[in-house]
Parts: sequence; structure tokens; C-alpha cells
Amino acid sequence: MRAVRFDEYGGPEVLVVEDVPEPHPGPGRIRVAVRAAGVNRVDSKYRAGIMTVKSLPYIPGTDVSGVVDEIGDGVTGVTVGDEVFGATPKGGYAEFAVLTAWAAKPASMSWVEAAAVPLAAETAARAFAVVDVPDGVTVVVNGASGGVGSAAVQLGVARGMTVVGVAGPANHAYLRELGALPVGYGDGLVGRVRELVPAGVAAALDIAGSGVLPELIALTGDPATVVSVADFSAPEHGAKATGGAEGRRWDVLPVVADLHRRGRFRVSVQQVFPLAEAAAAQAISELGHVRGKLVLEI
Repeated sequence: MRAVRFDEYGGPEVLVVEDVPEPHPGPGRIRVAVRAAGVNRVDSKYRAGIMTVKSLPYIPGTDVSGVVDEIGDGVTGVTVGDEVFGATPKGGYAEFAVLTAWAAKPASMSWVEAAAVPLAAETAARAFAVVDVPDGVTVVVNGASGGVGSAAVQLGVARGMTVVGVAGPANHAYLRELGALPVGYGDGLVGRVRELVPAGVAAALDIAGSGVLPELIALTGDPATVVSVADFSAPEHGAKATGGAEGRRWDVLPVVADLHRRGRFRVSVQQVFPLAEAAAAQAISELGHVRGKLVLEI
């Protein structure tokens, strides 16, 4: 099969398309013929050696959508030919991938949209869980217009929350469409949020890691109600950080599928690339100014 992989750490140029052996699912896993693969910032961190992998060469990619074509022992509830989206420990940038978590792809969702969902939605759901945010309260999402931020906004709105989305002015109209109350980055953030929601803020999710943890703590009044998925100095401020070691929240996938089916979850894809242009996709991802997601189409 064709796959994108790297044999050494480095810039996007180390990514090459090669013919590699096909993977096959072990117990509790399924294999899909990949239709699309999401591009995440963590993919670039592995490629650059910021986060190391167990062995090289390595095929990056966590998020995929595709058609089930092999089923491992002990798997129930899915059959060959089913359309699914989900997560693989590695190897998403390829024609075939083995999934460890998945959900049925709703007819309302395209292959490209489905591949943009898994890690972003899981990260957002996990952030809410880490600070145990109850339904119906007011929350702040810092970095609300990217893939994870967009998912957090919509999952919050679906739970009856008032969501204040922090983003650049160019993304404010987009956030309003998602149901958020937008505010801008920069000096005076605390005052702008308090003016917008004078009743106060119950919790804050830092998606951007843009150095505003003290301001988010000031807004909630309690460091334990602030969590960052990008700034791992958060515990130094008394806040929480999450990278997934405490457990993944893949149970959010069928939730998102149902919301999308009912028109209550929008998937924003900024750009779609062919598999051979994975390096270009990662280069854009590393700039950090993507609205929604970048996706490789197989």
C-alpha cells in the first residue's frame, strides 16, 4: 500500500510517499480502507522529534475515515463494508489503517469531514471532563476557532453552556455561527469577558496555549477549574493540564455523529490535500493559524 512516512526526524521535507506492507488488525481492532486522514499538530511534533516515536520509519496520523475491510477477534457491532471514522495509534497517512476506536459515520458527514473529527473532539471532551464542567454553566474557550476549539464550543453549546470563545477578530463571525460569544485576544481580556458575561465564568479551557492562564484563573476564581491542552506549565499556576495520559474520551465519537446528523455539529475544513502533499499540509499546520482542520484525501 502507499503511505507517507519519515525515516529521520526533521522538517516537512522528510515526509515521503512509499510502498509499505499493509497492517492487519489484532484482537479488538478493525482495519479500514482509508478515505481521508486528518492532519493534527501532534503529527508535526512526532516528525520533528519534539515527541519521539518508538521506532523509525514511522507513518504519522491519528484521525481517519474509511470503509471497514478486516475485523479483529472479539469485535462486535461492526461488519465489513461499514463506513466509520475513528482513531489509530499511528499510520493514518496511508491507504489502510488499523483503528482502536471508532464510530459509525453518519450519512450527513463527508469522508473529509469525518476525518477531521476524532482527535479534536476527543481532546475537547477530555478537557471538559478533567475540570468536571457541569451542563448549563458559562465557560471560556481560549483558542476557540481551531479544530479542538471549534469542537469544544459546539460540545459546550450542545450541553446548554454559554460559551465565550477567545479568537482573533477574523474568526468572530465564524464563532457566532457555532453558537459562541466571541472576544478578542490581548490586553484587557478579563475585562472584556466580564463585560460580556457579568454573572461570571465557571470554567475555562485553554486550547491555544497563548500564555493567558493567569487571566483565565482570574475569570473563574479557582485554578482547579482551568485546564490547558497546550500549556503544560499549567500545574505551576495551580491549573490542570491534559495530554491524554489520564485516559482518552473516544466515547465522544458517537455523540458527535449524532449531533452532526441532527445539524448541531459543524465540521470546518480549511483545506484538503492529496496524500502526496502531506508535507505541505504539515507545514501549514505548524503555522498555527488554521480555522478548523486540514485533511488528506486518499
